[in-house]
Amino acid sequence: MARAENKESAGPATRLVADIARMMRLQRNMTQEQLGVETGFSAAAISAMETCAQPASDQMLVALGRALSDDLGIFEQAREYVRLDKYPAQFKNYVLLEQKAVGLCLYATLVVHGLFQTEAYARALIGGGYPPLSEQRVEELVEARMARKALFDREPVALIEVILEEAVLRRTIGSPEVMRDQLSHLAECARRRNVTLQVLPLDCGLGGEHAGDRGDMNLVETPEHDRLLFLEVQGESVLVSDPAGVSTRAQRYAKIRSQALGPRESLGFIERLAGDEE
Repeated sequence: MARAENKESAGPATRLVADIARMMRLQRNMTQEQLGVETGFSAAAISAMETCAQPASDQMLVALGRALSDDLGIFEQAREYVRLDKYPAQFKNYVLLEQKAVGLCLYATLVVHGLFQTEAYARALIGGGYPPLSEQRVEELVEARMARKALFDREPVALIEVILEEAVLRRTIGSPEVMRDQLSHLAECARRRNVTLQVLPLDCGLGGEHAGDRGDMNLVETPEHDRLLFLEVQGESVLVSDPAGVSTRAQRYAKIRSQALGPRESLGFIERLAGDEE
């Protein structure tokens, strides 16, 4: 059933790659079994890719380029677009903005922001969601989420700020071991020169109140230095470009940041939770 649904929902890049791969295979008089041997995948996996029952993974696209002597680099260029096809529909436009952004200001209230998740944390989070997803779909979403991390090492460098609620760090996702690795990963991220990570403690306000009680937000600065706001809740998303609306949220973010622990204190706090502090 899941594969039938994939055929119906396959994006344009996935369909184009499937057609090109099949055409190039036939031009070389190769069977699906033979291409499978050359790429290290099963004939069933090649068939699923060609029929769009299962989109090609990054690893398969690399192997296809090698096995089919893709001198033009079609499959290499297709990796970004096939990956984009795998994201939920309401998230695709934001991913394009995120990967090109010169600056991000992120605030997460429930779970670790996707850019900062480990693979195990993301798999536990996505796999434990509702309604349940097939194992194949879970792996597609995990792969797509991990690919976003390329932003950290991109040139020109992107400046990334993230504020995490203390509750995010204390909520166990997956298992205690998964959380320890996730916390250690956050500490590593916090030491990056282009990342500022802060923790908003539970007792941040004078009376327990704080400016972030209206939920997550993602503020994006584009290469043209426009500022945009992305909001997502219950599987629905909103992209705000109105300057006044963005400005209000930016001011709110600044207030949240003022109530959060400083970067050095935040790093120490995360290290203590992870048990990594010497």
